[in-house]
Amino acid sequence: MKAIQYTAFGDSGVLKLNQVDQPQPKENEVLIKVAATTVNPFDMKVRSGAMQKIMPVNLPYTPGSDVAGTVEAVGSGVSRLKVGDKVFASTFSQTYAEYVVLKEEQTAIIPNNVGFNEAASLAVPLVTSYSFLVEGGELKAGQRVLIHGASGGVGSIMVQMAKALGAYVIGTTSGDGLAPAKSLGADEVIDYKTQDFAQLVKGVDLVIDLVGGETQAKSFGVVKQDGKLLSAVMPPSEELAQQYHITARFISSAPSHKKLEFGAKLVEEGKIKTQIAKVMKLEDAAQAQDLVSTGGLNGKVVLVVSDNG
Repeated sequence: MKAIQYTAFGDSGVLKLNQVDQPQPKENEVLIKVAATTVNPFDMKVRSGAMQKIMPVNLPYTPGSDVAGTVEAVGSGVSRLKVGDKVFASTFSQTYAEYVVLKEEQTAIIPNNVGFNEAASLAVPLVTSYSFLVEGGELKAGQRVLIHGASGGVGSIMVQMAKALGAYVIGTTSGDGLAPAKSLGADEVIDYKTQDFAQLVKGVDLVIDLVGGETQAKSFGVVKQDGKLLSAVMPPSEELAQQYHITARFISSAPSHKKLEFGAKLVEEGKIKTQIAKVMKLEDAAQAQDLVSTGGLNGKVVLVVSDNG
């Protein structure tokens, strides 16, 4: 089968299209014929070697963090899924390929009102949004949440899930991201390039940090006492958390079919819609990663792997 791989860490030039052996499912695993995957910032962090101390990978390495496709075969012990099911999943590698083997536990049936491209673009954002809003944030109806990076691939889904949970949502973004964030349901949208959110926002129950750096540092002061600051990009300062009497944590989202099913229900109800910035071919993975690295996109870049019905 064909797969994008690299044998050394570096820029997008290390990505090569190779022929590799097709994997086979073992106990509690399913073999998926991949229709689509997407490019996530995480993919480039791994490719650069920056994640080797935290999450070391062996070379040659096939990147990819999400997938949508059709179940081609199942291993022993698989009971929830069957051959022919149209599924999607969030994972940590191997999806820039024609086939991938995943645990049944992390794989779910795609929403009945979307295609493969949309399903692939939803997988990581739905799992991440659930992990931050429901698991980590314990967000309740009527609470106030500030989401940094509200128009990105993950942020745009998080805004919609937070609204579906009944929260008052404030989002930061800029430029072409302002209108989409508002249209997706954000109650307030702040242009971080021209406005200082730290002066405009006070007393929120929860901050979701998808940006890091100075944005994270300034966010401690906008959380109410005993509130929470959760980051997807860097561990928050324990010292500042104690100073402001809040809980501050870095969260890594664990894949789960239950998280996907929670999000899929909201998609089917029309409460969550995905944004796709660009659709490209698997063979163009290097160009696609450079596009995402440049930033400024509203929505996900999808890599089409095969015509999977």
